[in-house]
Amino acid sequence: MKRGQKWTLGVGFAGAVLGAAWLAAAWWLPTDEELAARLTAEAEKRLGVKVTIGSAHWALLPRPAVVLNDFRTRQAQPVVIGQLTAHLKARTLLDRKPVFGRIEIDDAVFPRNSVRVFHGPAGASKPDTGDGDSVLLERLEFRNLTWVSHSGIAVIYDGEVEFDAHWRPRHAELRRPGISPPFTLTLERDGDADRWQTRIHVGGGTAHGDIALKSAASGAMRLSGRLTPMGIEAASAVGSFNRRSAVSGKGSGQTVLSADGKSVGELARSLHTRTVFSVKPATIVRFDLEKAISTLGIEHDGQTALQELTGQLDTQNTDEGMRATYTELKARAGKRTATGEATVYHRQVEASGTLYLAEGAMGVPFTVSGPADKPKASVPPASFAAAAVSAAVVTGTGTGARIGGALGRTFEGGEQQPVTAAPVAPTAN
Repeated sequence: MKRGQKWTLGVGFAGAVLGAAWLAAAWWLPTDEELAARLTAEAEKRLGVKVTIGSAHWALLPRPAVVLNDFRTRQAQPVVIGQLTAHLKARTLLDRKPVFGRIEIDDAVFPRNSVRVFHGPAGASKPDTGDGDSVLLERLEFRNLTWVSHSGIAVIYDGEVEFDAHWRPRHAELRRPGISPPFTLTLERDGDADRWQTRIHVGGGTAHGDIALKSAASGAMRLSGRLTPMGIEAASAVGSFNRRSAVSGKGSGQTVLSADGKSVGELARSLHTRTVFSVKPATIVRFDLEKAISTLGIEHDGQTALQELTGQLDTQNTDEGMRATYTELKARAGKRTATGEATVYHRQVEASGTLYLAEGAMGVPFTVSGPADKPKASVPPASFAAAAVSAAVVTGTGTGARIGGALGRTFEGGEQQPVTAAPVAPTAN
C-alpha cells in the first residue's frame, strides 16, 4: 500500500510547477526566455531549493499549452523532469484564472531524500485550492517516473490521476511497466464521499479493499482502510519493487492501514500497516535449516521448505524509510518447528527465535543479524547439543527434555535453565 501513494508526491511537485505556469499565463505571452526565468523563480520560491530549466515554451494553438524541458533541482541527488507539458483550458484564460485540463510528466526522477526537503518560504500562504468546488487540475499523467527510496532503490512507475475539487482523486491508477506478473493499484471514489474502492494486483494475486479519509476543522486528517491479500506470491510481489524477499510461496491474510497528518506528505510519512498472514507452503530462499543444524549454524546457504509460515507484519513509514516488524512468527518443516520475531530496517535484519527439533524436545535459541541480503545465524553449541539429544530420546513431553537439560548443564557449566517445550505442530488438512 505504501508504494500506492507515490503518485501523491508527484502531484505535489507538479503543483509547484503548475503554480508557476499559472503565473506565466497571467503575465500573458512572454518570450520563451522570460517564461523560463519566471518559472525558475516561482519554482525556487515554492520548493525552497535552487532549480534550473533547460527550456520553456508556450503556445496558444492548436490549444494553450506550456512545455518545460530538463527541469532539475540543484541538489546532491537532483529531482529531474525530462519534460512537463501543461494543457490549459482556453476559456479560463480570459478570466486570468487558468484551469489545467491535463499535465503530463515524462522521464522524471524523484529521489525521496531530495523531495522530503522541499519547503516554501517562511510565512508563505497555503497553495490555492480553488474557489469553492472548482477544480484547478483535472488530470495528471506520468510516464517513466523513477522513485528512488531512502536506501537508493529505484522503481519506475506509470500512472494517472483524475481530480475532483479540493484535490480529491476521482480515479487513480499506478502501474509498474514491464513487470510480470503485473502490478496495478486502482482507486475509484465512492460518489462524493471521501471513500475509495481499492484494487491491487501484485505477485499473481490480489489485495482488494477500501480506504477512507476523515478531516477535522483543525486541518488534521486521518486515513484508514482494510485490504484482503489473496494468493500473492511473496517473492514475486517483493521483486515487483526491485527488492529481494526472504520467503517464497503464495500467501493470504488481512491488512489494516492508518495514517495521520495535515498534508498528503504527512499522511504518506506516517503510514502504518498491519497484516496477519499465512503462507502455505513456503520456502525460506536463502537459509538451509538442515545445513545450519549439521554445522551448528556455521553454514546455512541454501533453501528450506516449510509446510506453513504464519505471523504478523507491521510496516511503519519513517523519515529514513520503512521499518518492517515481524511478530508471532511460526514455521513448520516436517517434525521441526520454530517461533520468533524479526525487524528489517535500513536493509539490516535483526531476528531471534527458538527452534524445536521435535515435538516435546527442548528449544534451541537462535539469532539472525546483519545485511538483509546475507545475514548471519548464531546458535549456542551447548543448547543445540542438549536439544539434539532431547529430540533423539524424547518419548513424551517431559522425559527427553529433562535428559537434554541435564546434558545442557554439562556443556554450560551452570544452573539448569527452564526448558521450553515445543508447541504441538498443527496437523495438515
